[in-house]
Amino acid sequence: MMMGQVMFYLMAGIAIVSGLYVAATKNLVRSVFMFFVTLMAVAGLFVLCLADFVAITQVVIYVGGILVLIIFAFMLSGREMLANLQQQSKFININKLPAFLLAGLFFIVLLNVIQKSNIDHLLWTEKAVLTNNVITAKDTTIGNIGVNLMSSYLLPFEAVSILLMMALIGAAHLSRKERQGI
Repeated sequence: MMMGQVMFYLMAGIAIVSGLYVAATKNLVRSVFMFFVTLMAVAGLFVLCLADFVAITQVVIYVGGILVLIIFAFMLSGREMLANLQQQSKFININKLPAFLLAGLFFIVLLNVIQKSNIDHLLWTEKAVLTNNVITAKDTTIGNIGVNLMSSYLLPFEAVSILLMMALIGAAHLSRKERQGI
């Protein structure tokens, strides 16, 4: 077995086990920590797939942003609410049966698609190999993305940044407490 395959199976196993632990545990502190492990394992899978930009984006946005936001929400929560969350229903409950049935149905569809697809002879990969349009381990995609963002796609990039800033200002305005008598 090649070292790349060993690393893939190791990262995939870590991501699956830690993700299941996040969903199954009642301890919120351990759940947040294992969510960090899950996100880092997924970033490792992106690195193994030669998607370096997506891996860096995964770490910066999800680990650096979303996970910190979850930790702040956890720290700012009251003890009563945290105690209620930890004492709520069990992982397997009759109220969650439709969700488990839907997840099982999606899993069956996924297995069916994987079984029926011929992964070794996909049309788009064969076409990419014939036209020599492949990414090797020595190539990086970050430089190409940066050049395209700052040249061809500068206007959409700036429009999205202004839209996100407006959403942030709107969220801050909505989250403010209303003052009495003003």
